[in-house]
Amino acid sequence: MICIRNGRVMNPKNQMDQVTDVWIQEGKILAFGPNPTGQVPDKVIDATGKVVAPGLVDVHVHFRDPGFTYKEDLESGSKAAAAGGFTTVVCMANTKPVVDNLETLDDLKQRQADLPIHVEQVSAVSKGFQGEELVDFEAMVAHGACGFSDDGIPLTDAGFIKGAMEAAARLDMPISLHEEDPALNEVNGVNKGFVSDKMGIGGAPAISEDVMVARDVMLALETGAKVDIQHISSGRSVELVRFAKKMGARVYAEVTPHHFSLTEDMVLEKGTLCKMNPPVRTRWDLDKILEGLKDGTIDLIATDHAPHSEEEKNREFTKAPSGIIGLETSLALGITNLVRKKVITLMDLLRKMTVNPSELYGFDSGDISVGKPADLVIFDPEESYIVNSFASKSCNSPFRGMELYGRICYTICDGRIVFAF
Repeated sequence: MICIRNGRVMNPKNQMDQVTDVWIQEGKILAFGPNPTGQVPDKVIDATGKVVAPGLVDVHVHFRDPGFTYKEDLESGSKAAAAGGFTTVVCMANTKPVVDNLETLDDLKQRQADLPIHVEQVSAVSKGFQGEELVDFEAMVAHGACGFSDDGIPLTDAGFIKGAMEAAARLDMPISLHEEDPALNEVNGVNKGFVSDKMGIGGAPAISEDVMVARDVMLALETGAKVDIQHISSGRSVELVRFAKKMGARVYAEVTPHHFSLTEDMVLEKGTLCKMNPPVRTRWDLDKILEGLKDGTIDLIATDHAPHSEEEKNREFTKAPSGIIGLETSLALGITNLVRKKVITLMDLLRKMTVNPSELYGFDSGDISVGKPADLVIFDPEESYIVNSFASKSCNSPFRGMELYGRICYTICDGRIVFAF
């Protein structure tokens, strides 16, 4: 039995927000308040002045396993997630081999079951990420796939993606989409504008995202599919999602902490550490993202945790891979740049990092009511720290050296302490 004493318990599922004790037994939430059994707890955690919340849920991570484990693997990725307060994450399918077959999926599901946190797995949408032939959606779901995504590779054929949405809708499974039209991008990883002009390398304009989002939210409306617009970066795309929701489409939008924290100017300062697809964009785009977070157009905060080696990121800009790590700084960036700046409340932030992603995927997480799994994060929203070390194998983050608020103190998964600061 674990007792978490005197913490501010915040559960966005039922709007609970009170200072009380939390009792955990046999991996479940046993009770709040006074000792319900009279037993002496095996472990007492003093959470005075700290927030006790549901374990965070990230629907968009890359653990690079199998095939690229020099960047990250299931074990190191899980440690990074736990250090960031996450108890459930969803891995993308762009591994080697691609997760488009039962053999690869079964291997991952078996190894994921032994990890300290809940690691879920999406299936690819198309075989070999070629955008030409659908995987066997029914078989992949039967073997444990929690959704479908070719993330990293945009699906450019409208007829193909319509068929994929119809297949996902029949199973009531989410389909997550990377929205960039490669025909409109000159150089990936930097917004096309004054920064890319200054660098002399072209860029990736917001319109490459906008045209894909416009197509796919309308296809979502047509097919009834549950569609997740991944890592939204364009202000116009936020408006398109808002319109589609009003029309009745089952569209969700996720934003990364780097897209609500940074603008294209940071590329000049951080170089390849600030190279990602889609790129961070203008102040206008960032302001539209903040509006979308505030009014609920943007439902989810997801990291797109994308580890790369130092050697890879040290290449010249056009040859370096896109992507940054994000699991260990996500909550702190939300507290620092959204809550402390009064964009959204702490309860709203937690909702976008727990309840909403859980509901999208149908997970039994994001809720610390009595009887629910004891997946929790304990953090101090007032404690600041300098970002200088990571549990991840990689350290490709533009936030290294920055001061952030929101120290993770404990992460508890199924009643077991999986991280303690």
